[in-house]
Amino acid sequence: MNIARLRRFIGDMTSLVSGAWQDKDEAAAVEVGARLLRELVSHDDWLPDSMAKCPPHGYAQNLLWCDPFERFSVVSFVWAPSAQTPVHDHQMWGLVGMLRGSETSQAYARDAATGALVPGACTTLAPGDVEVLLPSVGDIHKVTNALSDCGSLSIHVYGGNIGAVRRHTFDPASGTPNLFVSGYTNQIVPNLWDRSAEARAQP
Repeated sequence: MNIARLRRFIGDMTSLVSGAWQDKDEAAAVEVGARLLRELVSHDDWLPDSMAKCPPHGYAQNLLWCDPFERFSVVSFVWAPSAQTPVHDHQMWGLVGMLRGSETSQAYARDAATGALVPGACTTLAPGDVEVLLPSVGDIHKVTNALSDCGSLSIHVYGGNIGAVRRHTFDPASGTPNLFVSGYTNQIVPNLWDRSAEARAQP
């Protein structure tokens, strides 16, 4: 397992958000972050097996890393066959990179006259694809594992500690929001910093 890829990604994202945070430049964080995530998910040799276990139903939301100042978090989403989320928002920018399998992201927008949520574009992600989510543009969607016979896995990066944020699920017919806090499935995060094998291998 080449966990060094994840370590480099987290280092690059930390440098990125440090500058973007000071400059209040969300657009730069998202644009560059999407390129970094696309590079990460173009390889499938770095994710620990414990962060990729497919649940029997629904989905697992595993925290891989949270910035010490909670400026960004990295999560592995592991989807059971045909699993789907409720319609929900994020309250922060997000990047979704497909690592294994496939998922669909159904966008919703609020009808100004009725308040109901109206389906918009539906995006299908394949391995290596990255989707951008921005509250300023509209980040309400429903995600579904596009595969009915096996699990899928995507890597998500958010502009905050996504598991600790008060956000919303929605009844699409009425548009009524309901507060929720997602939390995380795992209790232990991967150890990125045991570099002992590399040190021992040096001449």
